[in-house]
Amino acid sequence: MRQISILGCGWLGLPLAKQLIQNGYLVKGSTTSVDKLPLLEIASIIPYKIELSSEEIEGPIAPFLDKSEILIVDIPPKLRSMEKDNFVSKIELLIPEIEKSSVSKVVFVSSTSVYADSNEIVTEDSIALPETESGRQLLASESLLKNSNSFKTTLVRFGGLIGQNRHPIRFLAGRKNIENPEAPINLIHLEDCIGIIASIIEQDCWDETFNAVTPFHPSRKEYYTEKAIEMNLDLPEFNVDSISNGKTISSEKIQDVLQYKFKINPL
Repeated sequence: MRQISILGCGWLGLPLAKQLIQNGYLVKGSTTSVDKLPLLEIASIIPYKIELSSEEIEGPIAPFLDKSEILIVDIPPKLRSMEKDNFVSKIELLIPEIEKSSVSKVVFVSSTSVYADSNEIVTEDSIALPETESGRQLLASESLLKNSNSFKTTLVRFGGLIGQNRHPIRFLAGRKNIENPEAPINLIHLEDCIGIIASIIEQDCWDETFNAVTPFHPSRKEYYTEKAIEMNLDLPEFNVDSISNGKTISSEKIQDVLQYKFKINPL
């Protein structure tokens, strides 16, 4: 039985692990919480408590990687909190552990924040010019992983994540003077995140970069106003006098290379 390790069994990693088990894989999963270990075990995931900091990796990283052919790295940069991490340092510590292990293929969960708001259609061939610290650290981490000769890395740059009680309208509801009303949305549902990663693994598609966004791009004002009405939330108020900056992320490559058909329309 082929074995996969998932570093980070959180909002995406946990249901992804469950799907991969259904697909016939043996899955090892990590969490930073002792309380979550039984939850992984109940789901038939072999559980490990592993935590990366900028100085060290706490936990049994070698056993976690042992005998796995594929590693999925799904840990967030956590740069919006008061205590900001050095995400690049974490990846620098992780890479030698991967190189010493049986892992030959890596899926790195990244973000479309590596692209600037250029008011253009963005493809995988577009130059990545991140405007946020999170985007800059993700881009640097991508490069570190891709530059290793010991394993092949496929990058998946997801747009805004929705599903399972996660939706940006809950943050925007009732807010006033919101910028970029005419900027296009770039969202993707959890079910499609799982489907795309599973497709990459099933089709053995490595050394690739994929932008992963549902091909549906109404304006922020149109979409979030409609969502607030639908969910009976206070309407967001946009600054319609401001110039809107944004980007339209193209997912054509995923549809062409993986022949992937999106399952969930964010509307």
